[in-house]
Formats: sequence, C-alpha cells, structure tokens
Amino acid sequence: MKIAVIGKGGREQALVETLAASPCKPQIFSYPGSDAILCTAELIEATDFDSLIDWMVSNEIDLCVAGEESYLVKDDGLANRCEAVGIPCWGPPKQSAQLEASKEFSKDFLIRHDIPTAKATAVASYAEAKVAIAGVYPTVLKFDGLAAGKGVAVCTDEAMADEFLSEVFVEKRFGEGRVLVEECLVGPEISIFGAICDDKFLILCPARDYKRLSEGDVGPNTGGMGAVASRQLASPELMALIEQSIVAPTVKGLLADGLPYRGFLYFGLMLTQDGPKIIEYNCRFGDPECEAVMPLLTGDLAEFCLAGAKGEFKPELISFSDAWSVCCILASAGYPATSRNDDLISGLDDCAARVFHCGTKKTEAGWVSNGGRVLAIVAQAESLETARELAHSEAAKVSFPGSQRRADIAYLNM
Repeated sequence: MKIAVIGKGGREQALVETLAASPCKPQIFSYPGSDAILCTAELIEATDFDSLIDWMVSNEIDLCVAGEESYLVKDDGLANRCEAVGIPCWGPPKQSAQLEASKEFSKDFLIRHDIPTAKATAVASYAEAKVAIAGVYPTVLKFDGLAAGKGVAVCTDEAMADEFLSEVFVEKRFGEGRVLVEECLVGPEISIFGAICDDKFLILCPARDYKRLSEGDVGPNTGGMGAVASRQLASPELMALIEQSIVAPTVKGLLADGLPYRGFLYFGLMLTQDGPKIIEYNCRFGDPECEAVMPLLTGDLAEFCLAGAKGEFKPELISFSDAWSVCCILASAGYPATSRNDDLISGLDDCAARVFHCGTKKTEAGWVSNGGRVLAIVAQAESLETARELAHSEAAKVSFPGSQRRADIAYLNM
C-alpha cells in the first residue's frame, strides 16, 4: 500500500509514524513534509497543488491522508481533487470542511441541528462587534476563517476586545473575514475525536489541550502548548452523553445537509454546568492532541483509513490502550505573536521520550528551530502521575535560546 500524508508538522509526523507501523507495512510519502518526517517517509516531488495531484496519480498512490486543514479548502479542495482522479482520501471534501473553515457556517449548522453550543452573533465590522458585545465581559471573539489556531480571543475586558477587533478589521491579520461574537462558556475543556465514514462513526481516545501560552491558563491563545490523552480522561457516562447529544447529531446533520464526510472530525467541547457544549469543529486531527493520542493506538491505522476512505467502516482494526499520554510543547521565542528561527536545539540525544518535530529543520550544526511551535515531547505510562512526570522531566532536557514551555501541562484542570 502506498500512502501520501499531506502536511509538515508534529501532527503529520505522528500520523506518518503510526501509519508506517501498521502491520500491512505501507510505503509512506509526504508533501510538503519536513526533515523529521522524511526520516520515515519519502518526499513527494511536487511544487504546487496541481503537481501534487499529478505525482500521486503517476506514482499510483492508494490512499491520501489529509493532515493540515488548509489543503482541505485550498482551491477545489484536496479530497475533491483526489476523488476526481480516483484516489481514496481520508479527509472531507471542501464543502464539508467548511465546518472548520468558517465559524459562521459551523454555528449555523449547530443551531440548525439543535446541537448544544454557545449563543453567538455574526458581525462584519468593528462597530457591529461593539454593539453585539454590548459591554458584557468576558466574551469570545472568533475570526470566521482559518487562522492556524490563533483566530480566537477570550476577552475579559474592553481593552482585550478592542485589540483583537483591531487585528481583524484594521490590521487584517487573518485576511478578510467576519467575526462571531460568542457567549463565554465556563468549565473544563475536552477534545473528542471521531472517525467518520458516511453514516457511521467511531469515537477515538479523548484528550485535553492547553491553548494559553503561560502557566495557569493565562496569556494569549496559541495553537496548543501541550495535551494529555487517555481513555480514562472521561467517564463512560460522560462519553455516552457526548455521543448522544453531540457526535451522533453531527453525523446525522451532515447526512441531512448532503455533506459527505470520510475522515477525522475533532469536537472541541466545554463541559458546562448545563452539560457538554461544542466550541468548535476541526475537520482533521487536533494538534498537539494527535501527538499525545497516536502513541496509544494499536492495530492497523493504514488499513482502517483506507477502508474508511472507500466507504467501508472497519472499527475493529484499531483500538487504544488504557494508559496515559502527556505532550509538552517547546515553542520559539516570541510565539505566538511572532516566531524566531534558526536557534540551535540541544539535548535531543539525551531525551528518552518520543519527540515529534512541529517546526524544525536539519542543518550541518544540528536541528534548529523553524516555526512557532518547535517540538512536542511525549511520554506514556500506566498512571497519569508517572506520564506527566516523565514528559516534563524529559522535556526539561531539551533546550534552545528563547524556548517557551508550560510546566503545568496535565497538572492543571485534572
């Protein structure tokens, strides 16, 4: 089996290594890939979207796995282009990927199908946003389009709201787009992952990520500073409620709206006093949750994804251990506002945990930083206490100038 994995970050490296470990022993290729990913996969020689599709056709790729969300909505959409040339794709078509690409589309979908979520108002200008906020804080502001996990601001006062609205409507930091002014939900968050195949689904191992930059859950939102994953993270009763009130209605709603879906679907949930409510959908695996979840997976992920992409639901092919997995992110200086590249990384040879490269490159001097989130250090153990102690102690062995790391990952809100 030949598999093409599309993306370049730590999530894609985790997927590549898990797919490569499948008993069917697939041959893995990657685009655009990274120096770390290419330690396991072979580089797809492509320069743009068209040449990527041409390469997959000429090299007889059996399965395309979507990693990064941008490719799902780029041009005609990755899954759409794959379908046109007869390549099964584990990832939804462009029309269905609007669940992530447009916060307004997603909110309308949730309301239409009576899925628990926060109240919200869509606005098109700074002035409209101020009217919608009406002086009520905290409030949540969400840029309508894709923003690499940085287009959401939880604003506790007027100054924070004004700063975010200026970034969106004046500076155009994320490009053109509207904003959702949303009620601020309160409670612990949990990440639920579904593997969706038409009208069937499998709920995977739950996780919890940590979006704020600094310890104590303060500071700006990021793409994620760490994660904890385990089947023990949520009780069977809670998982049953989430399936009944959120996951199943979502799959039913996709069918009702004529939105085909084969691939991973992320449900970002807030566990409020009124029950679980959905904050957002992602039409792929979460990051950095993927780096925490994949080491817990056993079975044949490659055959599972290929079958699902062809419309064959085979949940018996994969399972998850009952262990705990903790992921600590090392971010570059200036992140998330900016990122600094080319800082030499030391200590990797001393690190006994699994290391996924989120933003690095290999030079003659060694590995250097090449992005905002640089490394994911991940450890597993039968107990939460041991897993988090291992993850933090091993992460402390790795350093580079300006490195940022939260020391409370898997401690806070547990």
